Amino acid sequence: MFFHVLTLFPDMIMDGLNTSILGKAMERGCIRAEAVNIRDYTLDKHLKVDDYTYGGGAGMLMQAQPVYDCTMAVLDSIVKRVADQTTENTTGNTTDNTENVLKDETKASCGNATDAKKTRVIYVTPQGRVFDQKTAQELAKEEDLIFLCGHYEGIDERVLEEVVTDYISIGDYVLTGGELPAMVMIDAIARLVPGVLNNDESAQTESFGNGLLEYPQYSRPRIWHDKEVPPVLLSGDHKKVEEWRLEQSLIRTKERRPDLYEKWRESHL
Repeated sequence: MFFHVLTLFPDMIMDGLNTSILGKAMERGCIRAEAVNIRDYTLDKHLKVDDYTYGGGAGMLMQAQPVYDCTMAVLDSIVKRVADQTTENTTGNTTDNTENVLKDETKASCGNATDAKKTRVIYVTPQGRVFDQKTAQELAKEEDLIFLCGHYEGIDERVLEEVVTDYISIGDYVLTGGELPAMVMIDAIARLVPGVLNNDESAQTESFGNGLLEYPQYSRPRIWHDKEVPPVLLSGDHKKVEEWRLEQSLIRTKERRPDLYEKWRESHL
């Protein structure tokens, strides 16, 4: 999976993504990420990417042209990569009926390139639908994702209408830019990609995996500050452990997220 982040602060993105689990996953080739500087695509000799808003008001607005050109450049690079991969597959699969194979692969290449042009472009904005685990699971199925990070008072509406496919928020509050929300979403999505976590089961058993909050967990020592690990976890009885974990998830969800608890209860009536 390949994450493309369009931003005015590429170092902020890559410094964050190149660490910990995501950094190791990129080293292993499980995921790829790039931060593309929108400022590189401005036509202004002073590298300006913002201007005053029509109608007045506080703050500056990111202009349409550099955002559009940057997005198109990334989309074109995706199309080229898909076409190159198809060509490599064609070369590797050449047989006696070379001409027919090439024709078929050419058609496939055209289809793949068209699909690449349909890559989802996510504008990170508090005006979008709220990101959750279901959204992460949906987006984790994509081959490429483009995240567009706004700044100042946002981005000219006209270019958003041209390039954006999804408007997504991480919550009902306002930040100084889209970089942190983009990294939050990338982290949540990437860990669902096979191979990113050492134990892929972790992504399925954590909070929200089954619509509930995760059960409490314990490690050594058995007793700490006079608090003992629940005996059932030491019993070796896997069925009883699973029953206990579900019970604890239900209790915790009911206490901390009654909205989720009600949804779970209604779906299990």
